[in-house]
Amino acid sequence: MTCQRQSALDRMTANAPFLARLAELHPGDVARFLSDGTDAALAALCAPPVDDDIMATLRHWRGRTALLLALGDLSGEHDVATTTRHLSAFADAACDAAIAAAFAERVPGEAPRGLSVIALGKLGSHELNYSSDIDPILIFDPDTMPRRSRDDPTEAAVRIARRMVEILSARTADGHVLRVDLRLRPHPEVTPIVLPVDAAISYYESEALAWEQAAFIRSRASAGDRALGEEFLSAIGPFIWRRSLDFRQLKEIGAMSDRIRDHFAQGQAFGRGYDLKRGRGGIREIEFFAQVHQLIYGGRDPSLRVPATVDALAALAAAGRVEPEVAARLSGHYATLRRVEHRLQMIEDQQTHSLPVTPAALDGVARLDGHADGAALLAALEPVVGDVGACYDRLVADRAATTGLPRDEGELAGALSAAGFDPPDAAVRSIAEWRGGKLRALRSQAALEALETALPELVRAIGAAPDPQATLIRFDKLVAGLPSAVGFFHLLAAQPQLARIATRILALAPTLADALGARVELIEGLIDQRAFEPPATKGALLAEWAPGLAGLDYERLLDRVRDRVGERRFAYGVQLIAAATDPLVVACGYSELAEAALGVLADATIAEFVAAHGVVPGSELVVLALGRFGGRALTHASDLDVIYLFTGDHLAESDGPRPLGATTYYNRLAQRVTAAMSVPTAAGKLYDVDTRLRPQGAQGPLVVTLDSFERYQREEAWTWEHMALLRARPVYGSDPARDAVQRIVDALLAVPRERAAVASDAADMRSKIAAHKPPAGPLDIKGGPGGLVDLEFAMQVTQLSTARCHDPNIGAALACLKVDGLVAAEMCDAYGLLARMLVMLRLTALDGEPATAAARQLVASACGEPGWPQLLAAHDAARQEIATWWASIRPAGQEKP
Repeated sequence: MTCQRQSALDRMTANAPFLARLAELHPGDVARFLSDGTDAALAALCAPPVDDDIMATLRHWRGRTALLLALGDLSGEHDVATTTRHLSAFADAACDAAIAAAFAERVPGEAPRGLSVIALGKLGSHELNYSSDIDPILIFDPDTMPRRSRDDPTEAAVRIARRMVEILSARTADGHVLRVDLRLRPHPEVTPIVLPVDAAISYYESEALAWEQAAFIRSRASAGDRALGEEFLSAIGPFIWRRSLDFRQLKEIGAMSDRIRDHFAQGQAFGRGYDLKRGRGGIREIEFFAQVHQLIYGGRDPSLRVPATVDALAALAAAGRVEPEVAARLSGHYATLRRVEHRLQMIEDQQTHSLPVTPAALDGVARLDGHADGAALLAALEPVVGDVGACYDRLVADRAATTGLPRDEGELAGALSAAGFDPPDAAVRSIAEWRGGKLRALRSQAALEALETALPELVRAIGAAPDPQATLIRFDKLVAGLPSAVGFFHLLAAQPQLARIATRILALAPTLADALGARVELIEGLIDQRAFEPPATKGALLAEWAPGLAGLDYERLLDRVRDRVGERRFAYGVQLIAAATDPLVVACGYSELAEAALGVLADATIAEFVAAHGVVPGSELVVLALGRFGGRALTHASDLDVIYLFTGDHLAESDGPRPLGATTYYNRLAQRVTAAMSVPTAAGKLYDVDTRLRPQGAQGPLVVTLDSFERYQREEAWTWEHMALLRARPVYGSDPARDAVQRIVDALLAVPRERAAVASDAADMRSKIAAHKPPAGPLDIKGGPGGLVDLEFAMQVTQLSTARCHDPNIGAALACLKVDGLVAAEMCDAYGLLARMLVMLRLTALDGEPATAAARQLVASACGEPGWPQLLAAHDAARQEIATWWASIRPAGQEKP
């Protein structure tokens, strides 16, 4: 190690005049480095006190720090990341010292507070260059910043900020500390150099530009009043990390790189004079590569919100957004380019990024970096630059200009015919109306430009739909309902696969098309390929939602949960349309989603209620799911059948400011939970909640105790109510409370029953249902002879009369009955077919009607049949199997339903 240190010193002395001068000024630091190493030498270098000669003190400290960090870098004791972290920490401390000195001069005796330094760029990400500007934004709080009694708050803040900048940037005989560039603040030509925090927040919430969003990816409160800075960054977090990404902004961010390449054209070609930062394949392109992916995915994935470039690449790879091998290569290239950039800046403490033009100067940089000469340095850099440029070019390839659609009517008709429109006349008229601004969403120039960008891919996607003309009509209706189509068209142009998915939705799934029309941003969630992974469990959903729900007030929480559920429900529907997942798996996913939403909203509602009324000691709310919710088999549009119960003594009273008796307490609480789940808000509707299966139905109280529930079920309940319990599942409450409810249900279902009586009661109820709710159409999968209702009744009579196979999931219960020899194997297949048809038809058809012609093949394939005729034949056979089973159970003489 001693030899490496000496080599570093020798190379520095021979090739870096600035550092050589520092070595002469600070021989003790050099000696300590040689004997003890970089970290020990730095540890001995304490931060200086704020004294009367702050200008000289900070410059002296900066020189010693620069010398030791250079030696650590050149010797290999510090890698690039360690060096940049140390440089950034020095800059933070120097800013703190300068602020403290400025306050001490202006308001002696007052602690520096109410003014914060928001670091952007490389300082914001702890990646500061060896000789770099810092690019902060300065904010202040007029209410907390100390000032003289007669000072205007803004004037006082400006004076302190100017003094801070002077202390850091003024060049004296001792040099400078940091160059400070304040031009990244909003409207720098007219605004003061330090901004009131409320005004800054307002700007970033309403006016900020695309490059400003990208800049704040690498931001932090680095000096001054850090608490103020953190509050500011938290307030503008939704501006930085947007769930609904405006692809106009992404396009502009990418165009920034193009402009940089054009502006610094002389430094683009690799060789002498190459710009390591802004050249093709340089540092900036690695940073843009990471930031573009962060902007696309970071709004929905908090794990990607890391400021440092290498850390961001690692996070993107871990999240599956970037190929791990690409991320690893770019991280290595970043370290190489930054290391050579440091060598350039070490020579004379200049903020330069370009390789020297003259051979002799390039040789000096090469020797400083340990190469024999400039040719060897270029040979080492050339594959690095080439690979970075290729990676970035692939990233921006999708932004390359595409050939637009012709405007000549004849040429347009030909292009549309080639795309699949036969005849093309209606499509020609529609596109002419769009271009003419007939629709409200297409009346601005920006919207028309976005339309032209998206039209080629859009026409290809619609032309490939099963029924292009019908799909075009639905797309026209969708756009007609949008207040603005600018972002939507830019999104489709930037993500062609979304144009194909959107047209498939419009062609095949009216339910999803309606959801998309109400919230067009739903399509953005499909950028994330994880939207096509198997549906998440309740636990996974709660973990995913937790960061975005923390700290929200009740009303915002209601909206946020509706947003999250809507996005997931839409994605699950798209999985069905894409034939990516078994409909029965999606049905279970819908149920897990509803259970997760209930858990979050019930918790929040109870917290609100407890604040006003306290808790009932030794008591809690329990929710029992029934029907498709209890059986984990919801469809896209299912309501939630539930019974509310509470544990403990019904005579107890709550202990809050406004106490209530237990029965009143829980009935009011349950009403609020129902409202939280069902009342439409600004974010839309969540679920319809049906509580009519509770004891005594709509005439009974909304909530009863566990004891009352058990007593009612044993002494008063009808047979059909016990049949309903076969699909009961506790879905909310503590583990002990849910276990207690489950024990009650299990005990009730285990009671011996006489088969003939159960069958007679079931047949009577089935007849009433048939009279009250006749089949809705030829494909009413649930109603009608041999439908799912008949199957459930036959199965439930068997379950109750044998006290066997009490699983709330129908598929699992049938499988159990088959093993026990109580049902034919064909019945499991019949259920599987009809259950899949039900899930698919809820998306692709009106209630009880066949799927549209375009969607029929999709439904057939999802049900395991090669085509629609075969599916109808299998459907008829399944219904006949079920009808035969039900007829064998229904007592002779009782009418068919």
